[in-house]
Amino acid sequence: MALTDTFVRQVKHNCDTASNKHADGQGMYLLVSAAGKYWRFDYRFNGKRKTAALGKYPEVSLAKARQRRLEMRELLAEGIDPSADKREKMRDSKEKERQTFNAIAREWLEKTKAQRAETTQIKVNDWLTRNLFPYIGTMPISQIKPRDVLLALERMEARGAIESAHRVKQLCGQVFRYAVAVGLAERDVTADLRGALAAIPRTHYAAITEPIEVAKLLRAIHGYKGHPYATAALKLSPLFFVRPGELRSAEWQEIDFAASEWRIPGSKMKMKNDHVVPLATQAIAILKSLHAMTGHGKYVFPSIRTEDRCMSENTVNACLRSMGFGKEVMTAHGFRAMARTILDEVLEERVDLIEHQLAHAVKDANGRAYNRTAHLPARRTMMQRWADYLDSLRLGNS
Repeated sequence: MALTDTFVRQVKHNCDTASNKHADGQGMYLLVSAAGKYWRFDYRFNGKRKTAALGKYPEVSLAKARQRRLEMRELLAEGIDPSADKREKMRDSKEKERQTFNAIAREWLEKTKAQRAETTQIKVNDWLTRNLFPYIGTMPISQIKPRDVLLALERMEARGAIESAHRVKQLCGQVFRYAVAVGLAERDVTADLRGALAAIPRTHYAAITEPIEVAKLLRAIHGYKGHPYATAALKLSPLFFVRPGELRSAEWQEIDFAASEWRIPGSKMKMKNDHVVPLATQAIAILKSLHAMTGHGKYVFPSIRTEDRCMSENTVNACLRSMGFGKEVMTAHGFRAMARTILDEVLEERVDLIEHQLAHAVKDANGRAYNRTAHLPARRTMMQRWADYLDSLRLGNS
């Protein structure tokens, strides 16, 4: 006798009954256990008795279970084993899932993470997750067209993130080239997007470059009473004049007190070349004081919330704002322009030494890029002279 919706809904597991199988006919039955109710289908294939699962009630209703039974009987009529067919479809489904942009991008991220700083890895993952995965993430990467990528990038442009849109386009291209390498795509479709995005607007970071105003800034920094990590970062920003991201992601293993050097690996640098920052005596004093607080961990400037991450990218700028220096007056990046201007125009240091210390691309007469130790003794002297000059400004001795 065929089952009814009412019976299926009300029937319960009976511990005193030898069988809790309730037949619906044509090989299908409801198996009731203490854990739940399960649809099953018994059949014979090549002379062997087999059982296929049709799903669990109530997720799979009686009508749906009967539909699945019909589909399996049709497969049997065609000489196909329903269980083998189901396994094959599951394999196909998993393979298709592995070929989506989302899956390939995450695979590429994992394979290449050793090439990036931890903070950069987090940022790249966030860019992809927020800006590409919602729009092309579930698409098979081999079927994605240039227009699909462009539509996602145009959403970024619409909210004013033009520079980030260009960065995400580059990341997308790297994912596609990885897919080509592993045989899951024919080509990098982002190559067709050349010129399709709005040009990146030129950014000029506000900076204080007049010595009298620099003196006021330095006195404000040394009088700042914020968190000790932030205070140390503020004091070191003018001494190092590295990019803000390079400063906040500094690791103790990169600091060599014996050699008075901070050696930044190329993976953290914009130009992808290793970089050496000679440490003036003033910088060493600040770092040693900070080492007593954070030296047990990885980062020189750990996050206040967790030592597993470095300081937020907004910390130094937020400190400047709290001291009354608006974004139109001074920025964390502005310490580079400050050093470049005063070292050249006031202290009359060699321009090539300044450019080396700014980690700009500097080449010799034959067009070859200098290595990280180029002119290091001269740069060491320049950095100490710079630190002494900043002290003289702050103390009003110049």
